[in-house]
Amino acid sequence: VQLQASGGGWVQPGGSLRLSCAGSGGTLVNSAVGWFRQAPGKEREFLAAISWSGSSTYYTGSVKGRFTIFRDNAKNTVDLQMDRLNPEDTAVYYCAADKTYRRAIVPTRGDYFGSRGQGTQVTVSS
Repeated sequence: VQLQASGGGWVQPGGSLRLSCAGSGGTLVNSAVGWFRQAPGKEREFLAAISWSGSSTYYTGSVKGRFTIFRDNAKNTVDLQMDRLNPEDTAVYYCAADKTYRRAIVPTRGDYFGSRGQGTQVTVSS
């Protein structure tokens, strides 16, 4: 499955954006999906994950309470709603699928995920 993130753009501090991760060439319904970001000069940062069933989610401390992850298996998409954005959220955001088929628990580490898909740029500035 090839993944592509979309929905990025420019937003002022305090604003919101909703990103979408779409799968092509296969289905995402049997995989947990995670969202990541990478800012210039920084390492990849794992942000959030949702289980394959959608029943469980996980957020890292930097985004917990501000970001919400959803999935729509009928549409083969996983969205990331980002609220109260700040300049430190500026980065390329991308999604990745869990390497394990129907993992019993929601992944809580970035290394559980496979190759990232094409990312989308998010810029937060005034």
